[in-house]
Amino acid sequence: MRNNVKITRVKTSITQQQLAKRVGVTRQTIGLIEKGEYNPTLQLCIAIANELDKTLDELF
Repeated sequence: MRNNVKITRVKTSITQQQLAKRVGVTRQTIGLIEKGEYNPTLQLCIAIANELDKTLDELF
């Protein structure tokens, strides 16, 4: 699944570790989501969108 998580995260100057801690997952999980190798739950998608101040449509 292609997404804009990495682009948005970098633009907001947040590290993978910081985002992971805020949404309650590991840094590795964030990395896999950014690479499109992990399909997050809807709940996790919403948490990431909230932390990055974006809509689900904008990120995924």
